[in-house]
Amino acid sequence: MSIHINQKKCVGCGRCADACPGSLIWLNSSGKAEIRIPEDCWGCTSCMKECPTAAISLFLGADIGGQGSELSIRREGTVSRWIMHRFDGTEKVISVDSRNANSY
Repeated sequence: MSIHINQKKCVGCGRCADACPGSLIWLNSSGKAEIRIPEDCWGCTSCMKECPTAAISLFLGADIGGQGSELSIRREGTVSRWIMHRFDGTEKVISVDSRNANSY
């Protein structure tokens, strides 16, 4: 499991680097986020949740049933949209409102 950072979408805010529990993300000389060693990524999604531009996606390999899909998060106010970009070009969106995310 590993993340991918889209340099074109990255605004260099550094929130992902601050959120990464493994200190794997840093800002390069262009002020854009990069991951030091992608293979060391834990797949915790902390960086994705903090990214305001949805520049970070998580690769979902076949070993976890993702078949090469990617997962990204887009935040809209209190709603987080978890978007699975499937390998066949389709998308699945799961919306979570933080005001009731822990309701059972």
